[in-house]
Parts: sequence; C-alpha cells; structure tokens
Amino acid sequence: MTDFQRVDAYLEANLDRSLDELSRLVAQPSIAAQNLGLEECAALVGEMLRSRGFQVSILPTGGAPVVFAERKGRSEKTLLFYNHYDVQPPEPLEEWDTPPFEPSLRNGKLYGRGVSDDKGHIVSRLFALDALLATEGELPCNVKFIIEGEEETSSVHLHEFIRQHTDLLKADACLWEFGGVDHREVPMQYLGLRGICYVELSVETASVDVHSGLGGSIFPNAAWRLVWALRSLKGPDERIRIPGFYDPVKPPSPRDRELMAALPEVAEEYRSRFGVQEFLKGLEGGLELRLAEVFEPTCTICGLTSGYQGPGAKTVLPARASAKVDFRLVPDQRPEQVFEQLRAHLDAEGFSDVHVELLGGEPPARTDPDDPFVQIVVKTAEEVYGVPMQKVPMTGGSGPNYPFVHDLGLPVATAGLGYPGTRAHAPNENIRIDLYLKHARHVARILSAFAAS
Repeated sequence: MTDFQRVDAYLEANLDRSLDELSRLVAQPSIAAQNLGLEECAALVGEMLRSRGFQVSILPTGGAPVVFAERKGRSEKTLLFYNHYDVQPPEPLEEWDTPPFEPSLRNGKLYGRGVSDDKGHIVSRLFALDALLATEGELPCNVKFIIEGEEETSSVHLHEFIRQHTDLLKADACLWEFGGVDHREVPMQYLGLRGICYVELSVETASVDVHSGLGGSIFPNAAWRLVWALRSLKGPDERIRIPGFYDPVKPPSPRDRELMAALPEVAEEYRSRFGVQEFLKGLEGGLELRLAEVFEPTCTICGLTSGYQGPGAKTVLPARASAKVDFRLVPDQRPEQVFEQLRAHLDAEGFSDVHVELLGGEPPARTDPDDPFVQIVVKTAEEVYGVPMQKVPMTGGSGPNYPFVHDLGLPVATAGLGYPGTRAHAPNENIRIDLYLKHARHVARILSAFAAS
C-alpha cells in the first residue's frame, strides 16, 4: 500500500469513532450571540487537541477565550489552521426536525447546530492528523491551531489578539475554516472575503408608547423617524447615498474577471434554491451577476423592530424603533471609515437623533490566486474529488482573514466539507458524511505536500 492508501484505509476504518467525537462537540452548546457555553466548549476543544499530543493554551481575550495549540512535525515548515468553536443561535427551534444540540445521523448526513459551521471542520482536520500519526508516527510539518469563540459575532477581539501574539502565531501558510463543493460537486477555492460593518440604528421619540388617537397627529413617531433615516441610506437604484462610501472601492482586476468568467452560471440555481424571481439592477446572469455578487459593497437591512407586531390590531404610536443594518465591504473599504461616514451622513440629513452603535466590523482581505500554497491546496484536491478545484477570487461573506493576511503575512487558502444544502445558520444544519471523509483525506494530502514543498 502507498502512504495515502494507508491514510485512507485508516480514515475508513475509524470514521464512526470520529463522528462520535464530532457529535460530542456539537452536543456542547457554544452560542456566541448569547454568551452560552463558550468557556466549556473551549475547554472541550483543548482536551481534544491535548489528546493528540498538542501543547495547548486557552488564552483570554476581552470576550470568549482563544484555544491555541501546536505540535512539532518532521519538516520545519509550519501550517496554521484557523477555526472557530462558536455557533449561531439555533432559533427558530420549531423548524428543527431533531433538537439542535442532540446530533442526529440519518440518510448519510449528521444534523446539529454547528456541525458544519464550524465544528465539523475542526474534527475532520483532527481526524486527518490522527491518520497521519497512525501511519507515519509523526506529523509531516509543524502544525498550529488558533480556534476562537467569537467568529459568529464578527470576531470583535481577534484582531487585537493576533497583533499581541504575532510570534506565537508565526507560520508559513494558513488553512481557513471553511470550504466545500458547489452544486456540481466541484471543490471550490475561495481566495478572499468581503469585509463588514454591522450597526444598529435606534431612535426614541417618547418615554412610552402612546395611543395613536392621542398622539398620531401631534407626537413624533419613532418608527417613521427610523424609516425616513433608512430611506436616506440607499435609493431605488440600489446606489448607497452615503458621501464618500464608494471612494476606496477597487474594481475587479483582469485576473479577477478571468477567474470569475470561468465559474459556472448561477442564475437558475439561485432562482431554484432561494425562490427569487429577479436580481437587482436588471441583472439576469452571466459574468456581470457573478462580479456584482462579490465585488460590489452592500447596505442591507437585516431586521426592523418597533411598536406592536402581534396578532390583531393595537393602535399604538411607537416610542422606540431600531434596525440592524450590515454593510458588506470590498477592497479597500474599512469598517471604521464607513461607520464615521454613516454618522456624518445621518447628521447632515437631519437625523442626529438617530443613535448608531457599531456591533462588529472586519476589513476585506484577499490572497493571490497564484500563490504556491494555493497551488498545493488546489492540486491535492483533484486526487480526492476526481475533478480540478476551481478558484474563486472573492466570496460574498465576511470573516476575520484580514489580520492573517496583513498582520501575519500569510497566504490563506480554503478547503472544507460544505455543500449547498448544508443549511449553515439555518434550522437542520447538516454535513454529508462522504464530504466529511473527503475533507479529512484532502487535509492529509495538503499537509504532506506542504511539508515537501
């Protein structure tokens, strides 16, 4: 048997044991938004790493602790894994087929909150290390893990943590926390993340809600104030009206356009999966739709709260109103600049009474699609998936890759076990067991090829 045949045989033989370990981790709630179970989950992750011979430190931040681990390998090269142990809130609970923190295996899938995002990635990577240690007796290279507990709340303390621990986190490359296959079963290499500026707008016009018959014609209405303030942010043409907002935006390069043009058509797949009838600004599909999806900044109203929203009628004039809004940012926008521009815009438009709170922010960041480490991850995928990995220069989501790229100076590549039906952040989140196994096989090959490069 070849080295990788032995690795694959180990993974096949020990799959059930690994899934049991994953189930144990998923059963531990770790909801960042509710500060629930984070320290307990960090301790469990630390225990899992120590059992594999890693030196583990559970380090404090201003919020959830960071789990750091390292183990020496045969090569002097060092690969840093970034993951997170926190998960999204499971609500609405009534839409789960089985309880979110009671993992359920059925029809070749494992269900549970966080099983894909991101606990499945953590355990599948540890499974790959188990196979290498069992077949070779040592790791091919030095391996470090940084596993945080605030990714789902914009990693508010991670950037400062990394700045304070650059020596500890020194490495040659980083494998990011997510990845997977698209609707064609083709593995995708995502090389950049948009940034985000997440805010809450709120306004109070009275100390208590008022009978609408009494106050409707003489008292200011908090809901109207908020609606008018929101209307000032973006027009029907979808253009964001905040002065200076677009000034730092860099258009996609010719290489970006080349890579995006090579991607498959997504319009019909999006219509089918999400039930949308049309796309903004008259886009119908093709390259321009794909470019707009990731290379244009956004302003999205994520939620609105005011007054009475229960069944039946209640004639009330709301005293308070609030809205959650996110701005997805592209190179070279910065969340702190967008926050300042937003505040100045509201003041200039006569909405100085609207309070703005910054709930989280991350700058965008990218890795060169032709970096040697990216090439390793792409090349090793083909043996596992049977088709070439496809490069995507940017993805629409956000994450804390900026300090890894700019403070640590690392190429960041993605590889994972996701698929279009994984339902991350939604009820019935799940992973496919075949992709869990493939990700472990891929990680083992990445480590070996990286050590030899």
